[in-house]
Amino acid sequence: MNGLALSRRYFERFGQSMLAELRARFPELEGQFCAGLAGHGSECFGFDDAWSEDHDFGPSFCLWLPRELFARYGAACQKAYDALPGEFEGHPARRVTAFGQDRVGVLCLEDFYFGLIGRESAPADLMEWMALPEDRLALAVNGEVFLDESGIFSGMRRALLAYYPEDVRLKKIAARAAAMAQSGQYNYSRLARRGEWTGAFLALDAFIRSTCSMVHLLNRSYTPYYKWMHRSLKNMPVLPEIYGLLDQLTAPFDSRSAWETAQDADFLLGIINTKDTRAVLIETICQLVIRQLHEQGLSDAQDLYLEAHALSVTGRIRDPRIAGLQLLEG
Repeated sequence: MNGLALSRRYFERFGQSMLAELRARFPELEGQFCAGLAGHGSECFGFDDAWSEDHDFGPSFCLWLPRELFARYGAACQKAYDALPGEFEGHPARRVTAFGQDRVGVLCLEDFYFGLIGRESAPADLMEWMALPEDRLALAVNGEVFLDESGIFSGMRRALLAYYPEDVRLKKIAARAAAMAQSGQYNYSRLARRGEWTGAFLALDAFIRSTCSMVHLLNRSYTPYYKWMHRSLKNMPVLPEIYGLLDQLTAPFDSRSAWETAQDADFLLGIINTKDTRAVLIETICQLVIRQLHEQGLSDAQDLYLEAHALSVTGRIRDPRIAGLQLLEG
């Protein structure tokens, strides 16, 4: 069951008539309602499944009102919302955990965005854009708007969906390229060669996170938080193959013996241990990213090491404040 589709049907069956009754009672609410489902929860990304139904799941929707109207009519609207049927299409009423409060029901429009990104409006300055975490932006634009009579909510949503200004995107791409080079192409192998396997796997974790973010940036899509950052790559238009390569990268494999038994002849370019599947996959992923940077006209570096491309991308940034940030910042 897709929770977002369930939410829409529940709104169409019960929410629409509830709004009609509220408009009749409070004429000032005419043309002011916005309804949908967005924000926290796997169903808002469309990633929910049967396992998702054990908490914070059930027939429900969000009803957003501007702050002034929320202050005056929010309690009455919430009372009407609470009176809606709980069970719907065989699904029990939403079971809310301590961490699932205030995700659905009647919400203040401005507070909803502020709670997610710390702002009530889209940034006007490049440095303000730089400060917004990708995963919070992903929460602010996911889900679906079922109804927006005033257009205020959707206006904010469109401004965020327009994506980062290009200089900000370039800076983040450069930072991810540098991080992929440092954690994957460099530190994973150095730590593995030393037998520092906990460190090697921490480097692998950093590489995976940076890679997921890089693919999102190249697709002009915000990266969800760690639980969904890999799942969200699955149907990306650009570099969808990296989804499967990361699955291979985390599959069970005896990397330790691959390094213990490696001979000089096993090393490609003197660096890449061809006996270690993970080292080979890291390099494969990096070369796919480099090819895409070339295709998008973001780098003209001719180097197998991603840090060179990070510097090339940085050279395309026009704003001196952004270009002057430390390479890994972003």
